[in-house]
Amino acid sequence: MSCVLLWFKNDLRLHDNESLQKAIASGKPILPVYCFDPQHYRQLDLGFPKADAVRLEFTKQCVTDLKINIQKIGGNLLIATGNSAKVISNLVKEYDCDEIFTEQEFATEEKDLISDLRKLLPVNCALNMTWGRTLYHIDDIPYKIPDIPLTSKAYRINTQKNTEVRKSLDTPNKIDVLNIPLDKWGKLPKNSELGLIEEKNYALTYMIGGESKALERLNNYLFETKQLTSYRWTRNRSLGLDYSSKFSPYLALGCLSPRTIYEAVREYEKTIKKNQSTWWIIFEMVWRDYFTFKLMRFQNQVYRTEGYSNKTKDFQNSKDLFQRWCEGRTGIPFVDAHMRQLNETGFMSNRGRVNSSSFLVYDYLIDWTWGAAYFESKLIDYDVASNWMNWHTQAYQIWYTNPVNQANKYKAQEFIRKWVPEIKHLSDRDILIPWESDVIEYPKPAEIFTKWSRAINKIKKELE
Repeated sequence: MSCVLLWFKNDLRLHDNESLQKAIASGKPILPVYCFDPQHYRQLDLGFPKADAVRLEFTKQCVTDLKINIQKIGGNLLIATGNSAKVISNLVKEYDCDEIFTEQEFATEEKDLISDLRKLLPVNCALNMTWGRTLYHIDDIPYKIPDIPLTSKAYRINTQKNTEVRKSLDTPNKIDVLNIPLDKWGKLPKNSELGLIEEKNYALTYMIGGESKALERLNNYLFETKQLTSYRWTRNRSLGLDYSSKFSPYLALGCLSPRTIYEAVREYEKTIKKNQSTWWIIFEMVWRDYFTFKLMRFQNQVYRTEGYSNKTKDFQNSKDLFQRWCEGRTGIPFVDAHMRQLNETGFMSNRGRVNSSSFLVYDYLIDWTWGAAYFESKLIDYDVASNWMNWHTQAYQIWYTNPVNQANKYKAQEFIRKWVPEIKHLSDRDILIPWESDVIEYPKPAEIFTKWSRAINKIKKELE
């Protein structure tokens, strides 16, 4: 009897997974597979890997949890390492699979991988791809991809008015997998197998990966602690875990379905409270959809310095300044604290991302694509559309954000003390402008811009 191959990529969950449901409905034995591809961790010309060891650690956590959850319903997960197209096609041939079920891709590099796979597959093996990453299904939105609006507001209003969110799919309670020897199911790769040098234990990944933790987080943030009620007013903080939902790392690897979040929020509105916060979190998921579809419209134009809008800036691209920014040694505590948190944990708050990107582009005059690539390397919630579209927006469509003023506005002193210990002894005033203190261990800024003068004077006046 033939079998089918179920290829997990960025859909590492059992709940609301249409590819999984289709594979089970085929009635044939299933070979569930996840492949760690060295291409995803390759070294870039900028001097760092496309995805680094922290992202790899989070992915390993997610894959491990997926394997455990599949085993709980009577199956298993084959973990492979290598070129994905070759690995999948070889497995198809080895086990005589006549169909592959997997999630549909939308970005250039991933679509190229699918094209490579098609060339290697036997003629009798069908490739069945299912759309599953967005809140609104691609077939339901009131636009063809070439007609996706240039503004999110136009997309959001028309889509929410004319489109219904499809009901999420249940979690299966049984799966019949191919009967293969235990040693054939594979194991997690070492970092060195993927071209990454570091083998340290990243116990400090900001969140623990996996569907189990994702669903636990959803329930805790909404129904156990009811913190969703205050989300609209706390989301711009940086310190701690509960100022925002922290769903993004789980959405990025598909450990949590946007439709599942949507249904939980609607239930929250019915049973607990409906307010600006519940509206806002759905608004952000619709925005995530919009960036996905907009990336599909413009594809490779998004990754160019001039972007899809063909704009230009006088970037000076100092490699020294870029390195200072990457390492969190700019001398601007609000920027440095966020960059150091990113480097160690793979996460950064929304407020940190806005300020760090604005500083790199407008103060250091460095090509925004360098910063986008660095965030791609580091963020455990990296999402190709959200990351590159947000950076493009910051570079060409949003006003400058003053990091000195923002640190004072959002009362960032304790956050700075946590991540920039060299200056933790300074007062609440001085820690925001440490270049005016005699601190040897912490670098002075490359330049104190005159546009910061008002913010600096305000700090001195308010925090005397």
